[in-house]
Amino acid sequence: MAETIGWLTDKIIVSELKIFHTGKQLLRADVNDSHRELCRERIRVLSEQRDDLVREMNCLYASYRQGSARPKVYRQFKMYNDPRFQVKKPG
Repeated sequence: MAETIGWLTDKIIVSELKIFHTGKQLLRADVNDSHRELCRERIRVLSEQRDDLVREMNCLYASYRQGSARPKVYRQFKMYNDPRFQVKKPG
């Protein structure tokens, strides 16, 4: 299962954007039929991948609601701009 609802949402949005822009290729007058067929196949694959992600998000959300899973918080530990982690240069 994926890490978080947010991660899945991001992947779904990226998939939707790819589907949208690939679909625009089908409307171009300057491309041949093989290009359109390639785009249709890519849209098919992208749609399947998006649907998988949506199903996974729905399962994860249902698990959260039932209490059988809990979201895990990933902390950010940044070292830059923190003088405690600066290497002192000799000299």
